[in-house]
Amino acid sequence: MDTKQFLDRISRRQFLGSSAKNAAGVAAGMVAVGTAGASGPGNDSEPVRLGLIGLRGHGERLGLEFLRHTNAVIASVCDVDETVLSRVARTLGEHQGVYPQRESDFRRVLDDARVDAVVIATPDHWHAHMTTLACAAGKDIYLEPPIAHTIEEIQSVQDAAKNSERIVQVGLQQRSGEHFRSAIDFVRGGQIGDVWMAKAWTVHRRKSLGRHRPTEPPESVDFNLWRGPATPEEFYANRFHQNWRWFWDYGSGELGNLGVHLLDVARWGLGLDVPESIVAVGGQHAFDDDRQTPDTLHVSYRYPDARRTIEWEHRLWTNHGIEGRNAAVAFYGEHGTLIVDRGGWKVYGVKDAPTAAATDCLTPHLRNFIDCIRTRQQPSASLTATTASSTMVHLGNIAYRVGPELNFDSTAMNFGPNDAANALLARQHHADWPLQIG
Repeated sequence: MDTKQFLDRISRRQFLGSSAKNAAGVAAGMVAVGTAGASGPGNDSEPVRLGLIGLRGHGERLGLEFLRHTNAVIASVCDVDETVLSRVARTLGEHQGVYPQRESDFRRVLDDARVDAVVIATPDHWHAHMTTLACAAGKDIYLEPPIAHTIEEIQSVQDAAKNSERIVQVGLQQRSGEHFRSAIDFVRGGQIGDVWMAKAWTVHRRKSLGRHRPTEPPESVDFNLWRGPATPEEFYANRFHQNWRWFWDYGSGELGNLGVHLLDVARWGLGLDVPESIVAVGGQHAFDDDRQTPDTLHVSYRYPDARRTIEWEHRLWTNHGIEGRNAAVAFYGEHGTLIVDRGGWKVYGVKDAPTAAATDCLTPHLRNFIDCIRTRQQPSASLTATTASSTMVHLGNIAYRVGPELNFDSTAMNFGPNDAANALLARQHHADWPLQIG
């Protein structure tokens, strides 16, 4: 009997019961968590089997947090960088007592019948392709935001998830944080009166990327697969690990980094969806380097109800924040201002102002995803609830690149006769990676 056949016969209880024995197997390079069937967890006592795609940075953290705080096992891990793949596979294997299956091509994870759900923590330009293919493969999905790299791709993700009836939890963990929930309830309950404006921001001192010439990619990296559906180009070291988010082919700038999280809170608190008018001003003011996305940006999102707006601001060259906070959301009401961030919330301008301390957001968010895989209920950060936040990221960036002011038709999902703006609603995909329409 070969290894795969043997693993396919191991039940989840056998896996958990033998974890101590398997720890020795990790050191010896033993491969794979295995269980039977692709239909998902059989009952609440059996762990959900996850495939983790994208292991650097947040991907590794998500894997460890799933293992520590949920009834899940990491059955498979995937990354195009063999160095990262080996290191993270060993770390996760030592933690759970058995080595996960290692893959360099995410399609093998999707083909693995033993994987119930996938965690997609890759650069933005891969999100839509991986999600639509995962839906077609019958996998539930934990997806880091923004959910896609263009507005056209967002619609494809929505269609794929709806048609396949897959559970998709977007990694907007504030939706599961108790202090964020209580802040939203306070705002919506009228405690600070009518709220005319919400403002979200991040002010951090980022590092220069320098100026680089193209080079050969590291031998450990499958750069063609990393680049995937993006426009073909040569390898630049400062457009790779972590830095990809500052280039239009791969990322969405600061709006797609912290912006999507904080804009989601602002939109949630005001009960707003997609804006009809977007004004953006900014530029690359502080850094003389290769980045393409702005280091300074202000975006105003205006809605049909002209009395309500959402504002975004980022400055990536200073640590002097707004309202005394580096990254937060402020709700400006007629009777007071509520400011919330990951450290808690407080109301200003009100006598005996209430406050709330920080609560854990990520752990309940991951648990909610695992619970929804079993119950088939919609998760706290479902596509229905949060898609407009990813849309706002792209609307803000398009307004910056084409603007400064654009009008958006949320029914037609375009900018009317503005051809320059409409051209940025989609992107050209590499011929080897056409987008699968759901």
